[in-house]
Parts: sequence; C-alpha cells; structure tokens
Amino acid sequence: MASFGNAFSSSIGKKLIMGITGLFLISFLVVHCFLNSLIFVNDGGLTFNMGAHFMGTNWVIRTMEVVLFLGLLGHIYQGYNLTVQNQKARPVRYAVNNGSANSKWYSRSMGLLGTLLLIFLIVHISKFWVMSRFTGIPTEDANGNHDLFAVMVETFQNPVIVALYVLSMFSLAYHLLHGFASAFQTLGWNHKKYTPVIRKTGVWFSIIIPFIFALMPLAIYLGFIK
Repeated sequence: MASFGNAFSSSIGKKLIMGITGLFLISFLVVHCFLNSLIFVNDGGLTFNMGAHFMGTNWVIRTMEVVLFLGLLGHIYQGYNLTVQNQKARPVRYAVNNGSANSKWYSRSMGLLGTLLLIFLIVHISKFWVMSRFTGIPTEDANGNHDLFAVMVETFQNPVIVALYVLSMFSLAYHLLHGFASAFQTLGWNHKKYTPVIRKTGVWFSIIIPFIFALMPLAIYLGFIK
C-alpha cells in the first residue's frame, strides 16, 4: 500500500495524475462548450436553458460534477507540486538561460497560466454554478425552466468581467497548447503515426474551444445575442 502511494507521490506519478486529470478536464471542456454554445441559437435563451436544466437535473451529470471537482482539485494540486519541484531542482538560475531553445514559453509558464485560470474559475463558479446549484435562479423562461440565460446576459453587461473572460481564454489556449499533447505523451500514448495527428488536433482544439468560450461574453456584451 505504501509503495502504491509512493508511486503516485513520485515525479512520474505526479505527471501521470496530471495527464489523467488533464484528459478528463479536456472532455469536460467539450461538453461545457457545446452546452454554452446553445446561446448562439439566439432564441432568448430557451434552448440554452433547456440544456442547462437537463445538466442540472440528470443524476449522472450531477455525479460527474463531483468527479470533475475532484479531478480539478487533483490537477491544480499536482500542477502546483510540479511547479515547486521544478523550481527546487534549479535553485540557482544559470547565468545564461536559453530555455526557449528547448521549449515554448507557454510550456515553461504553466504555473502562471494555471493561476490565471484558477482566478477565472473562482469568478465563473461564484457567478453561475453556485447560483444554479445552491442559491437558486430567481426567474423562469417561457418554458418554465430556470432562466440561467438571463443571468448570463446581466453578468456580461459588465465590461470588466467580459475582459476577464476573454483574457482567461487566451490563457486557456496557451495552457491547452502544452497540455493537450503532453497528456497523451505522459500516459505513454506515443506512436510515430498517431502522435503528429494528436499534436495537430491539440493545436486546433486549443484555438477553437477558447475562441468559442471568448465569443460568448463578447456576443452578449455587444448585443448580438439577446
């Protein structure tokens, strides 16, 4: 039992946890992006609220939310541990640091990018998830569903919050540029035929998903979606 715990507390074990939780969070991003993109139907939020109602009342989804939070906490915790571990490994900086010769700047800045995303998540959860799950949404739409869309429209009238969301999506994009392919590599899923495909998929994924997320608050703020 001790050896099992030691395996996951080792550097390789920590990276393994990061890879597994990273892939799980990537799958969540796909589902979350699809649900939120229902606002682009532009029917006053009826379709979006219907999807939100399903997500909020389906027991499978509610159970996966618990798994999601555990995975998110595990990802954040291990990411912090790896950042500290890497800093301790090189307590004295080299006189000439040519890190860019071996890696991209965003792959060396995952701690900073992750911190920015954590700030965004705290704001996002407090604005939407807590209200939809605990405090309650005060209004209903024409179909009798809780009007989460109205909460979105009200929230995204604030230019500061819109700017925070857009900047956070840039951070998410760079985070995914490194994390998508790295998650597969950490789990040992390397193959000369499939690895280039995974890397290209990761690049497109890191562009498309954050772009859609950033477009939502902008579209509402600019009045394209009402």
